[in-house]
Amino acid sequence: MVKMRNLLVISQALRTALNHRPVRLGLLGTLCIAIGSLTPAYLPQVSPMWPVLRQIHLAGPAGRVIGTMVTILGIVLLVHGWLSLRQERYIQINPRAIVAVWSLPFLVCPPVFSHDMYSYGAQGWMIHHGQNPYYGGPGLVPGPFSDYVSWVWRFTPAPYGPLGLQISRVIVEISGGQPWLAAMLMRVPAILGVVAIVVLLPKIARRLNMNEARVIWFACLNPLVIIDFVGGGHNDAWMMGLVVLGLWVAVHPRWWALGAVVIGLAAACKQPAIMAAVFLPLMTKKLESWRDIRRAGIAVGTSVVSVGISVGVFLVITWASGLGLGWISAMSVPGTVSSISPSFLVGRIAQWLVDPLGTSIVAWTSKIAMGVGAVLIIYFTLRYGPRQPIRALSWSWLALALSVSALHSWYFLWGGLLYPMSSTAKSAERAGVLLVILMLFYAGLNHGERNGLHAGIAAIVCLGVWVLFALFYRQFKKRTGFMSPI
Repeated sequence: MVKMRNLLVISQALRTALNHRPVRLGLLGTLCIAIGSLTPAYLPQVSPMWPVLRQIHLAGPAGRVIGTMVTILGIVLLVHGWLSLRQERYIQINPRAIVAVWSLPFLVCPPVFSHDMYSYGAQGWMIHHGQNPYYGGPGLVPGPFSDYVSWVWRFTPAPYGPLGLQISRVIVEISGGQPWLAAMLMRVPAILGVVAIVVLLPKIARRLNMNEARVIWFACLNPLVIIDFVGGGHNDAWMMGLVVLGLWVAVHPRWWALGAVVIGLAAACKQPAIMAAVFLPLMTKKLESWRDIRRAGIAVGTSVVSVGISVGVFLVITWASGLGLGWISAMSVPGTVSSISPSFLVGRIAQWLVDPLGTSIVAWTSKIAMGVGAVLIIYFTLRYGPRQPIRALSWSWLALALSVSALHSWYFLWGGLLYPMSSTAKSAERAGVLLVILMLFYAGLNHGERNGLHAGIAAIVCLGVWVLFALFYRQFKKRTGFMSPI
């Protein structure tokens, strides 16, 4: 009886969400992106989808262009739905229902805007065969799993945490050694992470007396969460789900040590999570001033203990996994390919001006960026950590994402999920929205470029039309006072 009642409540929440046009627009958007995933941009040549695409004549250049245009349309619709939901009249919709509705198409489509889910499966397959992913790539175990991996990563070691790799192994074994099924099942822990984010983030905001509606809209309903965490199945979702759980535990007085244990689990999935451990004791016992020597000493001491607990949990998992600390030497792997990171872009431009065939300037700009990032993290920790630990953590993660040599949109979600709790300024919110749109803009361009010259041109044209329409519509609305029915 209780189960039937719960099913009725869930069904009613989904119907209520679908009664609103912005939610339907977002669903249509994710459906279009899911359809666009059936193109060569991120679809391996060994995928079982190719015979179907050839049979319906969508495997050629025309299919690539159409798929790219449908993908761009999907991005536009999802962004429009998200921005429309910012209006207060939609606040009564259950955000969990919106996330569920928007995520539906991604539950059955290939990985979106990334090959990483295939790499996770191949690394789990390596462990299953007794190989350590920290000391070689999936190419060490030739076969169907390595065939799914992008050639760029086929012979590179894994930079992920030991728990994340062991989770991949378990999923591979559950799949029965089927690479396509294993990749799809990688979404299961990612979805669990998204559930933790959507359920617990608003509770954290409420506990800290912050704007809950703002957190729900910017963090839980963020298009990057839907696309990268659900569609892309990135292990950053596993990490951030555990981080949010750890923060939720820590906002309860005297529970920060248990939160530190959870952060240790998160870091064992992906290492940047360890930064959260610094701020856990300050979530409920803030330090008003560094001038109070006794309280400052206690705050620093508890933060050190918190980090020690998290590191200890990480080391225990490392020992139990039998994989060792080889990830340390593999941390440079993501930066071995072209990226939109500030350090890479500045370095490439400078390198082209001075020595087009060299790489030394790119290496130096990467080191300088990491140094700047470290200084910013220290500054944010000292400046905001004692009284505004959420702001310190959010901005520190954003500084880290911008300073590493490889930048991806899902890296911004480390600090982005906490960003609406870091500042109440409207300008900060606008900057966050602009960054989300720019990341999606780049994802659309990259998708088109990967589908070939004609598809790349189509992506540029479609995105250009979107920008022009947005600019002219805004001016039209200002002059006429026209309000969109959406």
